[in-house]
Amino acid sequence: MKLVTLFYLIDEFCKEYEPLWQQSLLDSGLRQRRRTSRLALSEILTIAIYFHLSGYRMFKWYYEQELLGSGFVASCFPKAVSYTRFLELMSEHVVPFGHCLLWLCSLSTKTGIQFIDSTSLVVCSNLRINRHKVFKDSAARGHTSEGWFFGFKLHIVVNDRGELLALRITPGNVSDTNKTVVTGLTKGLQGKLFGDKGYLSKELFAQLWEQGLHLITNIRRNMKQQLMPLWDKLMLRKRFIIETVNDHLKNNEQIEHSRHRSITNFSVNLLTGLIAYQLQPKKPHIRVPKVLLLEG
Repeated sequence: MKLVTLFYLIDEFCKEYEPLWQQSLLDSGLRQRRRTSRLALSEILTIAIYFHLSGYRMFKWYYEQELLGSGFVASCFPKAVSYTRFLELMSEHVVPFGHCLLWLCSLSTKTGIQFIDSTSLVVCSNLRINRHKVFKDSAARGHTSEGWFFGFKLHIVVNDRGELLALRITPGNVSDTNKTVVTGLTKGLQGKLFGDKGYLSKELFAQLWEQGLHLITNIRRNMKQQLMPLWDKLMLRKRFIIETVNDHLKNNEQIEHSRHRSITNFSVNLLTGLIAYQLQPKKPHIRVPKVLLLEG
């Protein structure tokens, strides 16, 4: 996505959001005065999000070379502040980042075909767990098909177009079948929800069915075989789309790394990476034949 296009979309969001956000801060007493900044809210959000689209692997290199340099990006933000000051600005605007992501998720198309999965967000090597201090009170040890890890879990729901519909962040020891997490993720969704064997649960199936959502998973080898409609069987084979989305988020948007020095920096990096993915014009997607849609 081009920088100008990104700024236009973020600026349209900020025009409606910023007055409401400022008023809520004043009403709650969290902010007694409005300090003027050299950078507008839309500029702060754009700079932070564009990092995930720029190809840089470290934010400091990106900011010093692109914003404080003499290239095209620097010419678009002539009032750019120092690197350390911008880190402070990002930390102060975690709430707008979160609302921007929720706004983009609300714009996703609800096609009635949803895929659910979770992925680990490792914050340190297993050898350094006992010495780790940054996320000592918030992260936890968890287990995935790839083994044990220390960090968080990102639970997401996407449609057949690869668009994010909902997401949750939990400690690494939270189960995929946690009813509170899954029901919160799928609130307001209807149709069919496809997941892996980790979501196999009679209680969870019954609760989602009451919400108008049909949970479909494969069965384990030691379970009795059951008949399944052809459409559901074919869509289960296309569940790889959400695994592709997770891989895209980690490798392209860089939502996972072990260089965080605070929970706030972790949150900003995660939110901006998810926003950058949601704004991508081309996402992992699957083609659903019209015949199957009619049968489904």
